[in-house]
Amino acid sequence: MAHDQLQTIDLVIIGAYLVALVLIGVHFMKKVKNIGDYYIAGRTFGPIVMMATVCATIIGGSGLMGRAGVAYSDGFKAVMTALPYLLGMFIFSGIAGRISSIGFQHNVSSMPELFERRFGKTAKIILGGMIAFTMMGTVASQVTATATIISMLGGEVGLSYEVGALIACIVFMVYTATSGLFGVVYTDVVQFFMLLIFVYILIPVASLYTVGGFSNFTANLDPALVKPQINGDILGDIVTYLVFTLAGAEMWQRAFAAKDQKSAKRGMFLGTFVYGITIFLVFFMGLIAHQIIGDDILGQYGSTDATVPALAIAVLPVGLTGLALAGILSVIMSTADSYLLVSVQTCVHDIVKTFNPQLKEKNEIRLSRIFAIVLPLGALVIALYIKNAYSILMFAWSFYAAAAGLPAFAALYWRKATKSGIIAGMISGFTVCVGWKLAGMPFGLGATVPGAIACAIALVGVSLATYKKQPSGFLEVAKK
Repeated sequence: MAHDQLQTIDLVIIGAYLVALVLIGVHFMKKVKNIGDYYIAGRTFGPIVMMATVCATIIGGSGLMGRAGVAYSDGFKAVMTALPYLLGMFIFSGIAGRISSIGFQHNVSSMPELFERRFGKTAKIILGGMIAFTMMGTVASQVTATATIISMLGGEVGLSYEVGALIACIVFMVYTATSGLFGVVYTDVVQFFMLLIFVYILIPVASLYTVGGFSNFTANLDPALVKPQINGDILGDIVTYLVFTLAGAEMWQRAFAAKDQKSAKRGMFLGTFVYGITIFLVFFMGLIAHQIIGDDILGQYGSTDATVPALAIAVLPVGLTGLALAGILSVIMSTADSYLLVSVQTCVHDIVKTFNPQLKEKNEIRLSRIFAIVLPLGALVIALYIKNAYSILMFAWSFYAAAAGLPAFAALYWRKATKSGIIAGMISGFTVCVGWKLAGMPFGLGATVPGAIACAIALVGVSLATYKKQPSGFLEVAKK
């Protein structure tokens, strides 16, 4: 089915889906009774809900559309950069139970709050600023992915990329601002099943049917696209993904929101397992797009992010096309709302309230809803400047992984970590990473690698030099 044959019913389905998301946010607004409900949903999530929200959050616009675009243009690189994130998430699943227990036993609800308990307000503010910017950059990558889909339909309804980005921001604003984590997670559950059925099952099956079966697909496959490759840039992405998982604030929030330690661990493991399966399905969709759409998606649509939506439009009949595009939108929305809410929590609860500890809970919720409207505007600016979801994601994640990944792990497990060591590690990691990028990434090596090394040296060296004179409190977890 050609792009210019997209039917009105498909557009109606997509529009109805976006309206439904807004209505879900408004519905769950009445469940928000206090700030704990808004940020961590009252710590009520069991393993199945955890699985759905973890998986839906991981496989966002950059994880689906961006990575499929990488598979289309660079082949096996899409797998090589996804597997480290998978490994990192399995490691994080193992520590999620401890995070949940710290939350319950010490009344901690965020990473910066843990840093404050162990290392003081300065460490909290530094980490909070990094999280806020990183999460906003990640939201921008989802705005870009959504705008790409909407602009693909522009020929039908007269919408440009810029208008599509604005529409995406408005939807993100409304249902995140109104309902907090309740609305975010329960829309994630709906979106999880939407994406499994209409994206990860329907599109690959229809694509194979279109090319005449798996044997025809392999016979016409360019061998260069499935050849493993490694270079400095790919190595940088690998280290970024692996280290980022230790400090992914959106997953820490999920662990804090679990109803108990077992739910946190099981939900994380299950969600990560499902993500592992999708890696190869996304890779497959990027490869088969060459045989169905052609070798010039960039020329046709302006971005390789369009690979999966273009594939859906090409292989699916009327009606199912709309459902598949709604499924693609669902996975983007699920990531955007998660990162937006973490950014809001960091700005209001972890930064503003640190300077204004007398802020009343009612005013904190109101201020959080205001920030949920303001922050997406920053994401919109980034999305209009960098119109590629994967590029935006790696821009946002690289310096954060270098500066916060190892300190987050140390905050959980290393008794000898000190305030001076943690601050030195974060500043060194950030400075070296940014400096490496500004220097043009010497030797073609991704900036996260030297940044993470600098962070580790400063964190360990300074902590060992100061822990006897400046010991930090360690949050013990009682075994049940």
